[in-house]
Amino acid sequence: MMNASSPAPARRAELLAAGAATVTVVLWASAFVSIRSAGAVYSPGALALGRLLAGAVALGTICLLRREGLPPREAWRGIALSGLLWFGFYMVVLNWGEQQVDAGTAALVVNTGPILIALLGSRLLGDTMPPRLLAGMAVSFAGAVAVGLSMSGGGGSSVLGVVLCLLAAIGYAAGVVAQKPALGRASALQVTTFGCLVGAVACLPFAGQLVHEVADAPASATLNVLYLGVFPTALAFTTWAYALARTTASRMGATTYAVPALVVAMSWLFLDEIPGLLTLAGGALCLAGVAVSRSRPGATVPARATASPRPSERA
Repeated sequence: MMNASSPAPARRAELLAAGAATVTVVLWASAFVSIRSAGAVYSPGALALGRLLAGAVALGTICLLRREGLPPREAWRGIALSGLLWFGFYMVVLNWGEQQVDAGTAALVVNTGPILIALLGSRLLGDTMPPRLLAGMAVSFAGAVAVGLSMSGGGGSSVLGVVLCLLAAIGYAAGVVAQKPALGRASALQVTTFGCLVGAVACLPFAGQLVHEVADAPASATLNVLYLGVFPTALAFTTWAYALARTTASRMGATTYAVPALVVAMSWLFLDEIPGLLTLAGGALCLAGVAVSRSRPGATVPARATASPRPSERA
């Protein structure tokens, strides 16, 4: 029958999207290590602007080589909102928040983001919230709580820092939900490139700080800023957009719960921060929850195999 071969391309697209999401999660986890290093030298706004400028140069070069052109007019609303809220506001506020609280508290508060994405996605985008997704998010959030509590330094948090991290989570969630419709009208590369440019323009008031701090910063800190711009921003945000265009915002948000587990592993490898048993258990819960949230029911219904895909699942 003609539909017999249809599951193969769909399965291939699903695997490519999962691979893109994995690249995103790994690079975003590495960003926490680089931010911790560069943030000791660069102020929050200067760090965000330097990162966005490096990302915009890398993305712009790729766009020119691929002759991508400008996104269609219908995509600009989502691009502008995601650029302001996620690329701009989120990065500045998160950098500031991490100077006020310990890493564990920051990770715990920011990880309310996927929950907010699920709620906003359900309300504004009509995303479904199947039981497996809800169960996986609950397990992952419990793991994030365990990681956050285990990594928190006693008395190291401030009310201002917690509020800033919460604002970062809100900006992240709103930016993801705003970006999703734009991906139905423009390519992942276009949405990421021009979102990054919007964020960089929004951060231009910090240009004076960046120029002053670059002159005094050690080479290692500046290299961390460039790394943040090229890999966790240019590459990871593009692979994120590619995957988001092929699934729901809620499901992609749940995937980022793997970040705390990877941060623990990278801190162990690169910063010699040996995790305790509670940290390891929390990281395992984060990964288990992601696996549950991205799994599908084992039983299939042949009668529905030829049904048209939902708009959110179009390639």
